[in-house]
Amino acid sequence: MSEAKPKLKKPRGKVRLLEGKCIACGARCQSSCPVDGIQMSDAGEPQIELSKCIGCLKCVKACPGSALEIFYTKEELEILAALAGQQDLAEDEADPEELARREYVAGYQGVWVFVEQTEGEAARVSWELMGKGKELAAKLGVELCAVVMGHKVEHLCHEAFTYGADKAYLLDQPVLEYYRTYPYLDALCHLIERYKPEIVLMGATGMGRDLAGAVATRVKTGLTADCTGLDIDPKRNLMQTRPAFGGNIMATIMCDRFRPQMATVRSHVMPMPAQTAGRSGKIVHASFPLSESDVFTKVLQVIRDSKAGHVDIAGAEFIVSGGRGMMAKENFAILQELADELGGVVGASRSAVDAGWMPGDRQVGQTGKTVRPKIYIACGISGAIQHLVGMQDSDLIIAINRDKEAPIFEVASYGIVGDLFEVVPAITATLRELKAAKNPGGQPADRDVEAA
Repeated sequence: MSEAKPKLKKPRGKVRLLEGKCIACGARCQSSCPVDGIQMSDAGEPQIELSKCIGCLKCVKACPGSALEIFYTKEELEILAALAGQQDLAEDEADPEELARREYVAGYQGVWVFVEQTEGEAARVSWELMGKGKELAAKLGVELCAVVMGHKVEHLCHEAFTYGADKAYLLDQPVLEYYRTYPYLDALCHLIERYKPEIVLMGATGMGRDLAGAVATRVKTGLTADCTGLDIDPKRNLMQTRPAFGGNIMATIMCDRFRPQMATVRSHVMPMPAQTAGRSGKIVHASFPLSESDVFTKVLQVIRDSKAGHVDIAGAEFIVSGGRGMMAKENFAILQELADELGGVVGASRSAVDAGWMPGDRQVGQTGKTVRPKIYIACGISGAIQHLVGMQDSDLIIAINRDKEAPIFEVASYGIVGDLFEVVPAITATLRELKAAKNPGGQPADRDVEAA
């Protein structure tokens, strides 16, 4: 019985520049290269690093002057000649670009969640992303890793394990005690280039937005901001869903040719995962040379935000929101009365904030706060997508509107078609009666709004 001949692998060749044909078009070939294998000379001509070239043909197709071509070594030409006479090839006849993409993407693996911290306390959104990251990692069959940076923050690695992380990369240095863009940027890019994750998730906070954009620019990959949904497609691409065109549609964006895939998500968009006490994982103590003398920005003083009367609607359990249907600023007083009875806060739609009826920090929606309360009562709010993406994950939604066709009723748990100026005071009065009946002696009663 004769032995089966080993199947030959089709060579891809390398790219080279044809002398005298470059028209200095503006580095189109460089920008199209997925492996950063082309640098431009002072004359504007491409200088190709053959050690990086994977023969994907992207630069050849991008060149408007036909100045680039694929060439093969003598040995590769012999293989091509042998393959020309074979019907059964070792590799499927896929598009060369697709083959190159698979090879490039295969070098990246793992889901990372950047743990944002301030003075050793993690931001809530980091743990919310840890829960979603665990789902994504399970679908991909890879590790879920936390990235912790700061000073004396190793305890956050152990906390990350309780929320589902399998591994934690720790960079603990005095220069990272307070967030500043450049040291955090240098450190995170160093970790990405060394360990090559395929997905990096960050909170859409002030810090996260600043850092994510800088990192994506430096590592030359895509970034989708303010995502409301994340999933994995059959080709291991991260499906990133977010509102688009002013909130009129929901778009799903994928970065299929570059890694890592990066996305930011607002707080309260993803559910908070349950903690598993005692769960452990591996801590990788990473090192990177950072010096305070190399950082131009200095932290002179940390001033706490202590605005009088400041209300954080993002963390409220009960929210009563008003929209254009409130008609005037003074009419929000009836919403405040209901919120007081619930032990909650008053929110607003963008139209109410734009009209000057409520301050900007009370706005719920795509350009405001994302909330996830136990009860959300929408009063006089039609339900534009821009508003819905900020509150649709509330546990219970009650909508009050005169228009029975209002989009808000599509996401509402309970809908009331009627005049809010009659309905809201009636609900407030009923709550007061229920509380009085529970506490006839006049003593302060424990709040049990859901039971009421």
